[in-house]
Amino acid sequence: MRKENQAYNVSPADRLGGVSEYYFSRKLKEVARMNAEGMDVISLGIGSPDMPPSGRAIETLCQAARDADGHGYQPYVGIDELRQAFARWYKRWYGVELDPRTEIQPLIGSKEGILHVTLAFVNPGEQVLVPNPGYPTYTSLSRLLGAEVVSYDLLSADGWAPDFDALERMDLSRVKLMWTNYPNMPTGANATRELYERLVDFARRKGIVVVNDNPYSFILNDHPLSILSVDGAKECCVELNSMSKSHNMPGWRIGMLASNAEFVQWVLKVKSNIDSGMFRAMQLAAAEALEADEEWYDGNNRVYRGRRRLAGAIMDALGCTYDDRQVGMFLWGKIPDSCADVEELTERVLHQARVFVTPGFIFGTGGARYIRLSLCCKDERLAEALERIKRINA
Repeated sequence: MRKENQAYNVSPADRLGGVSEYYFSRKLKEVARMNAEGMDVISLGIGSPDMPPSGRAIETLCQAARDADGHGYQPYVGIDELRQAFARWYKRWYGVELDPRTEIQPLIGSKEGILHVTLAFVNPGEQVLVPNPGYPTYTSLSRLLGAEVVSYDLLSADGWAPDFDALERMDLSRVKLMWTNYPNMPTGANATRELYERLVDFARRKGIVVVNDNPYSFILNDHPLSILSVDGAKECCVELNSMSKSHNMPGWRIGMLASNAEFVQWVLKVKSNIDSGMFRAMQLAAAEALEADEEWYDGNNRVYRGRRRLAGAIMDALGCTYDDRQVGMFLWGKIPDSCADVEELTERVLHQARVFVTPGFIFGTGGARYIRLSLCCKDERLAEALERIKRINA
């Protein structure tokens, strides 16, 4: 007897109604289709470093992976060698003392930390402050977890610092977290000690926790800075950091979180119920990568400086304006007044020049008339992208 195929009457969780598929997940499918059709699209979208980690880190990974006893579950808190290495790294480059036993939590990438921190601090219905423009995951994950997102503006005229006057006027009684991201993505605005001091003061006065996402401080930046270097910051701040950008390890998924021991313990309570730790060989290799000397970082930045000049030429060819003081692995530029909107420009560049650039609207209304170019692209491809764009603008 043949059975009829029946559709199950199943609906997704209500929380999915508040978010959409990540822009890059969706758009890169289109780029992949174009490439499959032989169009050879040059992608200046994702910030995925295309240079390798240090040779010593790779050697450590290979050697440790051969250890027959190194393939089991690892501690939820991360192995001691990695926590010690993160503590030394923070002391050497940021001047911040961290107790590796209690004030550092290794993560499977700092994006994981956004989830864990939100789960640890925010109840459904409570509010989080999210920058505009800002990293879309701050908003999407907050909504998935039932938090109410309250945007706060970054002011271009003030170097993309928060609009503190507007923040002071807000009702913050239900706010638990404030997400910040300096050096900033997407704008490239650098951190300053004065900005961090103001954020710490704001957090302490308002009784909220500032979470600074800090993965870009080693890219085209002569003076790495941590919010935790400010007196009293550990009491009211959490900092996320990542090896994806600074050490060319995006696919390794290794990051960290630092704060006071109590906050770290709250995050660990969440994390230990979600994952089962990282492969020991990867942790040992990451610890080795953190010992890189200044010359290694300088080598990365020599490459990025050359690419930055080409990205600037692309901005010029598109009629966009940008701030030369930007740091990080992107270039953020304002589109010309002659463009009706940013998507008109990015779609024309994609389909006529076959170059994919990121429209700023994905970072919030504050990015509605901006584009972002990634420097994670070989020089010859950046040069080719420039020539293609010049041809369609001729």
